[in-house]
Amino acid sequence: MNKMRDILDEIKRLEQELLIEIERKEEEFSYKIRGKKIFFEEEARKYQRNFVTRISAYLFNASLLNILTVPIIWACIIPAVLLDAVASGYQFICFRVYKIPRVVRGQYIVIDRHNLGYLNGIEKLNCVYCGYFNGLIAYVQEIAARTEQYWCPIKHARKLAAIHSRYHKFLEYGDCQGYQRKLEELRSDFNDVE
Repeated sequence: MNKMRDILDEIKRLEQELLIEIERKEEEFSYKIRGKKIFFEEEARKYQRNFVTRISAYLFNASLLNILTVPIIWACIIPAVLLDAVASGYQFICFRVYKIPRVVRGQYIVIDRHNLGYLNGIEKLNCVYCGYFNGLIAYVQEIAARTEQYWCPIKHARKLAAIHSRYHKFLEYGDCQGYQRKLEELRSDFNDVE
């Protein structure tokens, strides 16, 4: 257990180091973040506009297969919006009952790349879509992780391709005594959630 705690502490240290590096990039690329808005210095905005690919050139140079798959990609927005509504409604109702801290949607769904002056209109629209869709998946994963911690906080026997944010708190596979002893405690162990 100490080894896992050490690894988690190292991950948190690296996350802090990453945040410092991101702040350095703000300075390097001449932008500031105020609240949820991004502001580029005027000179940086002018510089970025030099790199915009005209939409006509963008479409002319696009692969025909890429263009033909656009309707398939955009059709996914329908189930995504439905998933967003269902997951938000689920946590709004159930997390209150279970006394689980709610997941803040805006911390996961971040749409800001449309502010980049070197993207054309199609690229900006695609970036809005990807920011929404990938953020939605992360948001739903966190809702599911908190739900799993409440109902079934047991690690899997098999190796997982991806481990969610709550998994480190789960009990070991096969630890029947730990499950009986710690289930109620784990159901309310969300004090590390902001």
